[in-house]
Amino acid sequence: MFGFLNINKPAGLTSHDVVYRVRRLTGKSVKVGHAGTLDPFATGVLVVCVGPATRLADYIQNSEKRYHAGITLGTTSTTDDVEGELTLRNVAAPPSREAIKQACSMMVGEIQQIPPSHSAVHVDGQRAYKLARRGDTVELTARTVRIDAIEVIDYDYPTLTLDICCGSGTYIRSIARDLGEALRTGGYCSALERSAVGAFTVTDAKAPDDIALPDDLHPAKLAVTDWPKLAVPDSLLVDMNDGKALPLAEFDPLPEIPVDGTDIALFATAGDLLALAVITGDHVKPRKVFRASETD
Repeated sequence: MFGFLNINKPAGLTSHDVVYRVRRLTGKSVKVGHAGTLDPFATGVLVVCVGPATRLADYIQNSEKRYHAGITLGTTSTTDDVEGELTLRNVAAPPSREAIKQACSMMVGEIQQIPPSHSAVHVDGQRAYKLARRGDTVELTARTVRIDAIEVIDYDYPTLTLDICCGSGTYIRSIARDLGEALRTGGYCSALERSAVGAFTVTDAKAPDDIALPDDLHPAKLAVTDWPKLAVPDSLLVDMNDGKALPLAEFDPLPEIPVDGTDIALFATAGDLLALAVITGDHVKPRKVFRASETD
């Protein structure tokens, strides 16, 4: 088994719960992991990596993500979501839709974002949420995140619905918190659906209990759809499996030689992903090989 499962995680399950259910289908001998945690209250796309595809998890995690976020204004939460202790704010007048749009526009681009205190960020070797749960003061430093777009879908104070496109490492709970502060109302994330991770969309996702293997596996090549590609001749498969540098001159037809240091995906003539490699001069050097033999 080698590929990805596009699972629509229901509310109430942790990401690990979903991985555990998949492990019951694959058996203990097959590696299984997810490519990006969803909070228990959140729903939507959870990409589960099966077999050697676990070595591609980082590439899926770095894909653009899209969220449908429900935000409740006029109230704050100790966890910036529905699971925390809620405190009502005294708001003189609800913000206008235009004020919300303006505040959202200020959050688009590369910004500095402080993660929620109840998050998996490490603080002195411990998870922040563990420190916060036992009452310790958690001070997290801001980190650079990329937010590509925020669109107001619906607004009826105190409920606001946003469509958010962002890069890896962005906390939607922090967007809700910071937006509430910018509007001087307070705010927390009261509902969250991850609608897309790269090529994986919630429309095509399946419920955990409906997964069938191997029928529902998506090909591993979806992790590197934007990479330059080379088809490996049969004569080079053994050397590729051994991690040896492959002469570009032996590829037929001879490809246009990319820039030295370029990441490249190696494919079988049948179209299956075989390895990730890098261009080194006039050779291709495999870095991650996924096929142990020509007949795999």
